[in-house]
Amino acid sequence: MVALDGPSGTGKTTVARRLAERLGAGYLDSGAMYRVVTLAVLRAGADPDDAARVTEIAGETVFTIGTSPDSPLVTLGTEDVTAAIRGNDINQTVSAVSAIPDVRRLLIDRQRTIITEVLAETGGVVVEGRDIGTVVAPDAPLKIYLTASAEIRAARRSAQDSAAGRESTPADALASVNRRDHLDSSRATSPLRPAEDAVHVDTSELSIDQVIVALAELAGRRGMLGECAAKATR
Repeated sequence: MVALDGPSGTGKTTVARRLAERLGAGYLDSGAMYRVVTLAVLRAGADPDDAARVTEIAGETVFTIGTSPDSPLVTLGTEDVTAAIRGNDINQTVSAVSAIPDVRRLLIDRQRTIITEVLAETGGVVVEGRDIGTVVAPDAPLKIYLTASAEIRAARRSAQDSAAGRESTPADALASVNRRDHLDSSRATSPLRPAEDAVHVDTSELSIDQVIVALAELAGRRGMLGECAAKATR
């Protein structure tokens, strides 16, 4: 298992999916769980700061998170919300929802269940998030903490938004990145921070391909390539 943590804009999603493909492993975007619950909260017209109501919605919401790196489909009920959970309204609200301790407990339990299932099926899984190496899977054999400067991450976020047809300026993106960093790192439950034994990788000056090569070499040295290959041939 690879636990991949870090703040927004470091390339976690792209890196995690491509690394999982390279390793022949499953993939889990833990953040997508918080995003789909946030979408449910907004659609219910609930106040994201109402912890009791948000926790109730989180417990009632029926959703699925795909674990195939080439098609990580996210559904809310029977609706494909893979794109909808990446909207600006979700970006602005998800930190408040994910800071609620009872919501985190519900979703962390589900994340651990999915990890166990995927490991049994494929022999390996790459899990991305903000508390994977510290809380969700502290025994993961390889923990990575991706970093990049706030300016670089804001530029990436702005480019992603523009490509998706969402209005965004570099200044807006930087403000959003700084706000998200503060909220994620200062929350009382499972704050964003690297695990003590995590390998830090600064992606500011690296291409995605360079990051993948570096992480695949780390995984290979931990025997993970062999584990997934052996599982696939059984």
